[in-house]
Amino acid sequence: MSLSVDTGTRPDEGAEPELSVAHVVEVMGRVRAAIEQVIEGKREAVDLALVVLLAEGHLLVEDVPGVGKTMLAKAIGRSIDCSVRRVQFTPDLLPSDITGVSIWNSETRDFEFKPGGIFANVVVGDEINRASPKTQSALLESMEERQVSVDGTTYLLDAPFMVVATQNPIEMEGTYPLPEAQRDRFLARLRMGYPTPDAELDMLDSHGSSDPLSRLGPVTDAATVRGLIRAVAEVFVAPAVKHYLVSVVGATRTSRDLRLGASPRASLQLLRAVRAYAALQGRDYVTPDDVQALAVPVLAHRVLLSTHAQLARRSAEEVIHRAVAEVRVPDRAPAR
Repeated sequence: MSLSVDTGTRPDEGAEPELSVAHVVEVMGRVRAAIEQVIEGKREAVDLALVVLLAEGHLLVEDVPGVGKTMLAKAIGRSIDCSVRRVQFTPDLLPSDITGVSIWNSETRDFEFKPGGIFANVVVGDEINRASPKTQSALLESMEERQVSVDGTTYLLDAPFMVVATQNPIEMEGTYPLPEAQRDRFLARLRMGYPTPDAELDMLDSHGSSDPLSRLGPVTDAATVRGLIRAVAEVFVAPAVKHYLVSVVGATRTSRDLRLGASPRASLQLLRAVRAYAALQGRDYVTPDDVQALAVPVLAHRVLLSTHAQLARRSAEEVIHRAVAEVRVPDRAPAR
């Protein structure tokens, strides 16, 4: 992994071919098919992961142990010909293990930077909520600004850059809840859920005698993904749809069931996500339906329930659904 001091440009950026929404559908279709060789019966989870990748976001995968969280994260990395690193979060993990550290080199008589686990295109953070809050916070700068600052020097991270973090529910033994600022850096959260009986039977056949990850090869590369990201950024969003998106996010701030609504960062990330979602559907424009489809995975992990909602045993997902339903939907026809 090459490093560069902050010069205003990202590593590996250069003259790359211009891609379109049609390329997004074709290339991501291959990536989806590759991932589904490993993850059976989870099309919605795979598609959400691809949305996060194209939106230049980060993904939080939360569920009980053994349902394929880490397998999904690894499959994403394996399907793209780029650098992948896995960081196993444990209570004794140090922030320098993630960001890197400067070490004295006796031969050159100077400090030499040793990059940490964050220096990769796809970073798999396994069981992120088993590390201390201090170590978890070491990811904040990297996830938001795509750079690492160590000993006064800033190192830029290669594009694309995506953190796929897995966590067990906070009721599990030995876990620390993620701080609000940390959760807000993740574009979306998904829950894998248990497979259907048919999918579990298929898993016994495909996983029982060998590891399917070992047979999974890359179907695209980092340069192509960067081109797809640029194509997604050009997807048209009508003013009425933007107003609707802002109204949906604003509804979380006025809901009596929430004591903390979604942040302005949530609005920006929801906009990027709906553009990627529309592109995956083969459209070069966004509709209100796209906003409705992604409101829960993008917003639910950022909000805090009020005491009233907790006593009523409401979930954040239920509250977001209700808030979205109360916002007036504009005309779905795109206006250019």
